[in-house]
Amino acid sequence: MTQSQQRSILTATVVAAFLSAFMGSSLNIALPTIGAEFRMNAVLLSWVPTAFTLAAAMLLVPLGRLADIHGRKRFFILGLLVSAVSYILAMVVQSGEALLAVRVVQGSGAAMLFATSTAILTSSFAPGERGRVLGINTAAVYTGLSAGPFLGGLLTQNLGWRSIFLVGTVLAVGAGVLAWRIPAEWAEAKGEPFDLIGSLVYGASVAAAMYGLSRLPGRDGGALMLAGAAGLVAFVIWEQRVANPVLNVELFRHNRVFTLSNLAALINYSATTAVGFLLSLYLQYIRGLPPQTAGLVLVAQPVMQAVFSPAAGRLSDRVESRIVASVGMAITATGLTTLIFLGPNTPLVHVIGSLVLLGFGFALFSSPNTNAVMSSVERRYYGVASATLGTMRLTGQMLSLGTTMLLFAIFIGRVQITPEVYPQFLAAMRTAFTLFSALCFAGIFASLARGNMRGG
Repeated sequence: MTQSQQRSILTATVVAAFLSAFMGSSLNIALPTIGAEFRMNAVLLSWVPTAFTLAAAMLLVPLGRLADIHGRKRFFILGLLVSAVSYILAMVVQSGEALLAVRVVQGSGAAMLFATSTAILTSSFAPGERGRVLGINTAAVYTGLSAGPFLGGLLTQNLGWRSIFLVGTVLAVGAGVLAWRIPAEWAEAKGEPFDLIGSLVYGASVAAAMYGLSRLPGRDGGALMLAGAAGLVAFVIWEQRVANPVLNVELFRHNRVFTLSNLAALINYSATTAVGFLLSLYLQYIRGLPPQTAGLVLVAQPVMQAVFSPAAGRLSDRVESRIVASVGMAITATGLTTLIFLGPNTPLVHVIGSLVLLGFGFALFSSPNTNAVMSSVERRYYGVASATLGTMRLTGQMLSLGTTMLLFAIFIGRVQITPEVYPQFLAAMRTAFTLFSALCFAGIFASLARGNMRGG
């Protein structure tokens, strides 16, 4: 493959990575405006991001397998096409329910991108270059997360929330044109059958478990989570018996690096995803900052991630990935620990310093951990490995936000956050950060235990 083709591949995947992160973070800023226009209650409004995450989580692993069979470039382009069409539809919806349906379609398109982009990069670059390009790709994600709140607020305020989807359409089409010009295709599992039964069981189980998490602490939430867990057990049993599984369970049973690297990713996202959500509420409710100022404070974390991710990726090409990722996990845990002590009068420099630590730690963790996952499997499993890692990310995000919702229900109850319940909010927030920091410290050992990639 020529350097020109490699540049086109890197540019297309970087634009797609920026697109997914930008759309999610910018749309979060627009939620109050969307809720007011469609008169959506808090529960229905919360489904705007959740519908997307659920659809993506349900479809990631099956679509990763289909991409391995029929071609990753084909599914990458299809994901961009589905995203572009769904963005256009989002600009013309006239009800909250219609927007939720479109968000499910957007999650499906994003699942195709998540399932293929990392695999395409890994297939296109030599092992000694993977850390660098994965670091660039990760930096694009964090650049999207950094730009989203500011640009999303600017667009929503001046042009309306639908203009966010116009920007998304332009980016998706641009990435699609670049990808279409790439002559290569990757389908190492071409001709193998697709496990439809396993895919259906997996999708239904993930949906039940994640929807159940959002319903806790109610009984129906617990029942749905049990049903989802039982379904996942049945899925694992089925996958061990079928000739061509949608998810090769042997990758987990006999590949220590793959298993523990994915576990480390799950732990890291479970411990960090809710930080921005909690600190946004803390800065605006407890500290009384306006949204724009709160957003400028919160941007410290993704900026650090964007700046240091490429360097961390290059470092993992020369130093054992488990060492770099484990140091990153330790720094992240330290940053979470400092947030436990937040109070009504904590200096803002404390908050910013904690976010800088979190951003630096996550940058050191993410790219090397991705490098470890993708380098631990054969080429024919790149799509499944990429999809599995994406599923760990989405599952961790749901667990993090689900834990926060559960703590709010226990400490505050299902009421609005008003000055009367600020003490309870602070107690819930500190408890969340205590749990997250403990989880992240435990993740250090999972990260270290994976073993060396280079032998020795």
